[in-house]
Amino acid sequence: FFFFNDTATTEIYTEQIVGSVRCVQETGINAEYMGIIKKKSDKMARRFGGKKDGNKRGKGFEGEEWTPVTKLGRLVKMGKIETLEEIFRYALQIKEPQIIDHIMKENKLKEEVMQIKPVQKMTQAGQRTRFKACVVVGDGIGHVGLGTKVDKEAQGAIKGAILSAKLNIIPVRKGFWGNKIGQPHTVPYKVTGKGGSVRLRLVPAPRGTGIVGSPVPKKVLSFAGIQDCYTSSRGKSRTRLNLLIAVYDALASTYKFLSPDFWAKDEVDATPIERFHAVLNEKAKY
Repeated sequence: FFFFNDTATTEIYTEQIVGSVRCVQETGINAEYMGIIKKKSDKMARRFGGKKDGNKRGKGFEGEEWTPVTKLGRLVKMGKIETLEEIFRYALQIKEPQIIDHIMKENKLKEEVMQIKPVQKMTQAGQRTRFKACVVVGDGIGHVGLGTKVDKEAQGAIKGAILSAKLNIIPVRKGFWGNKIGQPHTVPYKVTGKGGSVRLRLVPAPRGTGIVGSPVPKKVLSFAGIQDCYTSSRGKSRTRLNLLIAVYDALASTYKFLSPDFWAKDEVDATPIERFHAVLNEKAKY
């Protein structure tokens, strides 16, 4: 379609083109040519991960029913896996963002766009400008994710960053400062994360202290459910993306160290994919 500065001219040309296409379809003129176009469109759909007639699996469009394409997604949709802890316990990789949406229906994820900026790339045709977005998601009870995306439009970059953050969601272990009274409220011990030149350290704090730090770590820690914490950073912390990566890495380190309360022997059992292999071998009824 051609678009002109004059709205009336644009509407006239659009009506003419739509009318000519309808005429071709009704009279059957150039049916061979129309068939060639249909084959090319199906070929392009298959090339970009879809099916004929534009039917896609997995991603789909907003509002459409989710059709899982991985074994983990099928188990989640069938109700065999109901919590994220079952996924993290067996180190199962999350490859579909709909898995997070399906499990966390009650505890809705909070989303925050931490940064969006234009980036440029020099090509033969000149400078190509795109937008880079960085998004943090979390439920406030021990799960947080960080994602980035580059796209031609700002809206597309934000949507892609949200999907990436859901795929990168991690569990955050919480602990106590002093006596174990009430619910866990701070990090279990001193942890350090790094991103680029930035080094960020999280130190446990007494109950009621709050999060002592700059706005960026404070937002990420609140999304993770940390209520009291001291922070200390080194390096070029004005680079926001590296600072976010450092906080995310520090929170991921809370489960990398086994404290004495984790020394008890744990029986090794089968993973959900092994336990429900008979169900997965059946043909998917979607």
